[in-house]
Amino acid sequence: MSIDMTDRTAVERRLWEEIERHQIGMLGVVGAQPHMQPMTAFVEPDREQIWFFTRADTDLARHVVTGHPAMFVFQQREMQACIFGELTRHHDPARIAKYWNAVVAAWYPQGKDDPRLTMLQLECMDAEVWISQAGPMKFAWEIAKANATKHEPHIGGKANLHFH
Repeated sequence: MSIDMTDRTAVERRLWEEIERHQIGMLGVVGAQPHMQPMTAFVEPDREQIWFFTRADTDLARHVVTGHPAMFVFQQREMQACIFGELTRHHDPARIAKYWNAVVAAWYPQGKDDPRLTMLQLECMDAEVWISQAGPMKFAWEIAKANATKHEPHIGGKANLHFH
């Protein structure tokens, strides 16, 4: 699907759709942890927020009790994104109920009332988004052309998004 990378609304809509469809990315606290960890994302595009289930006793949850800068990295075949924002911990029963599913339940044997269950909220501030618009044939053509002409291939673009 071709997208005008200068159309902020289209890029943002595609970003939220892709995260909602695939959900898995890497989440980490800036400067507090040496590594990011895989998390399942639940997006709220109208609020420019991403929510995650976690246990209150994890290193990640302990780092963000009062909020901390964080990044969520999302990568699929045609899209890569790095979203920066403020990560905070919230025990939100309404969101727990809203996003609860069989996969989440597998991690919390005591169910929605598990005393260690909590959620993390990423208040999105900005994002860098790369979208590849080349299918396999165009990709092969662009690589061959770039090597022959000594110019970079044209297979997509990058956009900067600023939220709020």
